[in-house]
Amino acid sequence: MRIIKRVENRPVKGKPVLVTLLLLAVAAFCTDSDAVTTINISGTVIAPLSCVINGNQIIEVNFGNDLVTTRVDGSRYMKTLDYTLTCKNNTSNAIKMKFQGNATAFNNSALQTEQADLGVELRANGQPMPINNWLNFTYPNKPLLQAVPVKRDGGVLKVGDFSAGATLMVDYQ
Repeated sequence: MRIIKRVENRPVKGKPVLVTLLLLAVAAFCTDSDAVTTINISGTVIAPLSCVINGNQIIEVNFGNDLVTTRVDGSRYMKTLDYTLTCKNNTSNAIKMKFQGNATAFNNSALQTEQADLGVELRANGQPMPINNWLNFTYPNKPLLQAVPVKRDGGVLKVGDFSAGATLMVDYQ
């Protein structure tokens, strides 16, 4: 005796149409002639800038304890930043520097102090140097850097100590 399994043909709703559409979509994107283009990629690998600022020591500017609040005018009490810059094995002498820090609301070249009306303006070669902006120069001719207390127009300064801080950065142009 032989057992035969009976297979019924039942229509499957929607699947034959879906399979047909998928096959047509695949066929539409497959062609015998593919588009070809060449991509050229180029660049220059350089070594990181090997500069040392001020022998890796903090650059300090001390305005002393004899600033008169009514005489802070952006020119009195100016100090030169005494710093060194030593770069070795440069691939280029085209260098840039910036002071990274918080500028006052009234002068984008002045670092904010504890007093809202008092800042310390930074200058490069006698010109205001905006905080967080790069200054280009050619090594070994480093810029003359200066700092001077400034106050907001109409501002009133309080008696007492003040301080400001920033990070001096150098990089290739």
